[in-house]
Amino acid sequence: MSRILDCARHVFDVEIEGLQTLQRELDSSFETAAGVCLDTVNRGGKLILTGIGKSGYIAKKIAATLSSIGSPAVFLHPIEALHGDLGIMQKFDLMLAVSYSGETEELIGVIVPAKRLGVKIVAITGNKESSLARLCDYTLPMPIPREACPFNLAPTTSTTALLALGDALSMVMLQERGFTKENYGRLHPGGAIGRAVTMRAADVMRGGDRSAVVGPDMLVEDVLLAMTEARCGAAIVADGDRKLLGIFTDGDFRRSVKKDIGVLQCRISEVMTEHPAYVHADDLAVEVLKVVEERHINGVIVLDQSDRVAGLIDVQDLPGMKLM
Repeated sequence: MSRILDCARHVFDVEIEGLQTLQRELDSSFETAAGVCLDTVNRGGKLILTGIGKSGYIAKKIAATLSSIGSPAVFLHPIEALHGDLGIMQKFDLMLAVSYSGETEELIGVIVPAKRLGVKIVAITGNKESSLARLCDYTLPMPIPREACPFNLAPTTSTTALLALGDALSMVMLQERGFTKENYGRLHPGGAIGRAVTMRAADVMRGGDRSAVVGPDMLVEDVLLAMTEARCGAAIVADGDRKLLGIFTDGDFRRSVKKDIGVLQCRISEVMTEHPAYVHADDLAVEVLKVVEERHINGVIVLDQSDRVAGLIDVQDLPGMKLM
């Protein structure tokens, strides 16, 4: 078994070495490539990733990542491009042609036809003296010492490096274009992440008769009845102006009654938890999740813009809304 683990660890070592080399070698060529990508997207163009084989698979992923962060990108297969799919390109688009060797015939074959359409091209390659690099307008070198393959043939370190380089470019685009969580959520409406960064606390809270808001002088036994009627596991304690005073949960009751059965006749102000966690109605749902995770609590109070109690978010409701 040690031979298997040794082999696996060696692959990690070689690929980490490749990533570290790529990181050290990043220079102005990366800034130039990022700059033309930014200019392209900012003037309404799109980024066209193209490659074949293993590089093609990674190019597809890079295109998907870029699109997901608001930088329009598509993948174009070089062979299909030569049979009509070049029509996807517009004058203000930018092509990113990916080939580690820089000598992939199928990819090189699409470069000249693309340039005739007026599209600028960035070569992403491990060989800046390659045919691909010479044909393109810009070159983004991707040097690595070796593949993890013992024959130095199977694309391993090179594809890992390409993936990381694509991620680096994508995150630069995100940062420089001021892309926000809210922007991200609008492009991912079907997922939990999207809902968390587009839904507001007001959208997920229990309000009205679905929350138990009680006064500080109410007895614990009456508070429990209010919680039962509202079908929630906590009562919010507020004054006459609905200003927040505290919270009392079913867990608080179990702990209190274990110490003294007479707690039922106590005023809620005597046993409530002061300074409870709260969010405001306009806060994003992702902020609610953050409070729940950091405080390890089951209920978060929601306040309106005037800091008056608006409702309660019960953590048990969040999975049903696909937020957890």
